[in-house]
Amino acid sequence: MSARLLYVMDPMCSWCWGFAPVAEALIAQASAAGIATRLVVGGLRSGGSALDVSTRKYILEHWQAVQDATGQAFRFEGAMPDGFVYDTEPACRALVTARELDEARMWGLLTLIQASFYEQGVDVTRAPQLVELAVQAGFKRDVFAQRFASHDTRSATAADFTWAQDLGIAGFPTLLAERNGQLALLTNGYQSFESLQPLLGRWLQQAACA
Repeated sequence: MSARLLYVMDPMCSWCWGFAPVAEALIAQASAAGIATRLVVGGLRSGGSALDVSTRKYILEHWQAVQDATGQAFRFEGAMPDGFVYDTEPACRALVTARELDEARMWGLLTLIQASFYEQGVDVTRAPQLVELAVQAGFKRDVFAQRFASHDTRSATAADFTWAQDLGIAGFPTLLAERNGQLALLTNGYQSFESLQPLLGRWLQQAACA
């Protein structure tokens, strides 16, 4: 019997930042039962042009709603300054790079990317910033930078995006439970730990009995 969780998210998705403490608790719950979690990057926005005033205003209002609903902290002043291109591909690719080099350290890098962007206003669309965060997470600078820029890592990131799209996943965060190749949806969108913990608990019991 093979079983695992699949956490489909984007590090620059505000609801994923709001969900971060819930995800951490659920991943720990699964790990305690011997079930690993694989991170899949969904690709919220790829490419694009600089934000205009109305789009920035809309996004910041969305951030406010996430903060109100989840209690996660956001820095609004100076966020996404003039010329900012909301391209999530580089941050997603940084996580794929980390996943391939050292999956255990990848989770720490995810936290650093999210907190840097939402709490500190760091531009995590830029490669130098992402490499610096990777170093803070324990990766070797040159090794990470080289792998991050490689064609293979770009292809692996695009493959994650395609996998999520092919499953029809249109919103993040999404948490899936996989057992013997069969997928069960635990959540598509933010839910509290209190609502998801028993649902995951029942699935873990079933997985243990399979």
